[in-house]
Amino acid sequence: MAEVKIQAESRTEFGKGAARRIRRADKIPAVLYGHGAEPSHITLPGHETMLALKNSNALLAIDVEGNTQLAIPKDVQRDPIKGFIEHVDLLVVTKGEKVTVDVRIILEGEAAPDTLVVTENSTITIEAEATHIPESVELSVEGFEVGTQIHASDLTLPSGSTLAVDPDILIVNIAHAPTAEEVESELAEAEADAGIEREEHDIEPGEEGEASAEGAAAEDTSAEDASSAKSDEA
Repeated sequence: MAEVKIQAESRTEFGKGAARRIRRADKIPAVLYGHGAEPSHITLPGHETMLALKNSNALLAIDVEGNTQLAIPKDVQRDPIKGFIEHVDLLVVTKGEKVTVDVRIILEGEAAPDTLVVTENSTITIEAEATHIPESVELSVEGFEVGTQIHASDLTLPSGSTLAVDPDILIVNIAHAPTAEEVESELAEAEADAGIEREEHDIEPGEEGEASAEGAAAEDTSAEDASSAKSDEA
């Protein structure tokens, strides 16, 4: 993973008011810490940082007044509604140092017909060199049949990376794809369990013909009654 150089500034103002002023200037308050050093409070450029952190394990070269340190994001706080970055915690790293990170799992290929690929875990925790963190781990499900299960130990990790989780953790499960009838049955059962009653808008097969016949019979009876009434009056 290539380094992303970011020009940062030292900051001496703290608190919510200071943070709001920093964000209004299109910048992001951050803390740089690690290796036993005192935390360094800095300000990052908003747009550049946002682009860099599209990769959750970005390797950043933070330049503060001519002093450059390598760091990776450890905690990125975002506005829950608008999604913009509110604060970043950066961990100082060195070349050759091992770090533990979560990496995305990308599925490739298509499983066998009439199967459903169920993703149990979309990320995997690995240990890798800070300067060689993979962006993702690829997993092919091409041709997998119903009943196939892929565990963490089955993943092919990039060179230099090792598992940092239980190897038996389930990643992908290949299940039987439900039919339309099965989906409808499960939906009806769920609605029944929730106490939801369906409104019958459609006439059952055969009912429409019966209703038409009954209507025609009623009309014939009315006509006969009217004719009899006229005969009686005459």
